[in-house]
Amino acid sequence: MPAFIDPPSAVPENAPRTAVLLANLGTPGAPTPEAVREYLAEFLSDPRVVELPRALWWPVLHGYVLRTRPRRSAEAYAKIWTNEGSPLAIHSTQLATAVQAELARRTAGAVTVALAMRYGSPSIEDTLLHLHDQGVRRVLLLPLYPQYAAATTGSALDAVADAIGLLRWPPELRSINDYHDDAGYLAALAASVTAHWAQHGRAQKLLLSFHGLPEASARKGDPYFNQCHETAYRLRDALGLREEDMLLSFQSRVGRQRWLRPYTDETIAELAREGVKTLDVLCPGFAVDCLETLEEIALRYRATFLTQGGERFTYIPALNASSAHATALAQLALKNLSGWI
Repeated sequence: MPAFIDPPSAVPENAPRTAVLLANLGTPGAPTPEAVREYLAEFLSDPRVVELPRALWWPVLHGYVLRTRPRRSAEAYAKIWTNEGSPLAIHSTQLATAVQAELARRTAGAVTVALAMRYGSPSIEDTLLHLHDQGVRRVLLLPLYPQYAAATTGSALDAVADAIGLLRWPPELRSINDYHDDAGYLAALAASVTAHWAQHGRAQKLLLSFHGLPEASARKGDPYFNQCHETAYRLRDALGLREEDMLLSFQSRVGRQRWLRPYTDETIAELAREGVKTLDVLCPGFAVDCLETLEEIALRYRATFLTQGGERFTYIPALNASSAHATALAQLALKNLSGWI
């Protein structure tokens, strides 16, 4: 009898055994009501996203939300869609490629980088199964959410756990819960703002707009609110700004419940009415540009500011696949890969 039993499918001996899995939220496959409905059905069915009893939420979701919202959302997506596809998918793929190149340079190819979406394609389950088939035995999950919330990072962890449950021999797993105060991330943000000001000039105010969260989530224990403020404080110090030079707000609220305040749309309108003529807006909670930054902030809220009396509104792009961003994420990954490579 042989001393060992060959595995069902052999992989090359020099294949990387360690992977960094970058996870982002996801995007519809097309700016159409049908594609958006499919995406929203998956997204809004996640109990981490909508924390209501299914018996109460299901009739609302299928009887109203999925009948009315896809058309409106598809119109919004169509305004920012490119010839190459969804901005979130494009920028996320480019970022993963840039992080892969940076890690390859630092680890001599010992680490592979994969990208997955929590909703839509490529799914976390399919990506983890593919890594498993490629012989990966150690996975570091790095959700592209600098600040932790159960609805984002927590949901990504759920999806990884579900996928791991399908494997007879699952890989070792580590995860990064947040990087809201990471030095590399903050330095990349500060550098992007400084570069923008050098090219376009500095506005009277800098507004940091983070994605909103129901107040109930914070009361249940999400550290998101505090982590957003910590990011803001550290960035303000890095930029050498006075407290009155920078504001913080929360965008993208839906429904009738109270969300974290102040609200971005109300803050922008109020600033314009108070006489602020120039405004810069940065969204530090978004790793790459997407619907919420390109349509909601750069188009819709720009119009709000101008119609309320403002004169110049500038959206500072997300870090996307910039060299500073890729370097920061690679350094963060290496710190958490200690002992594996």
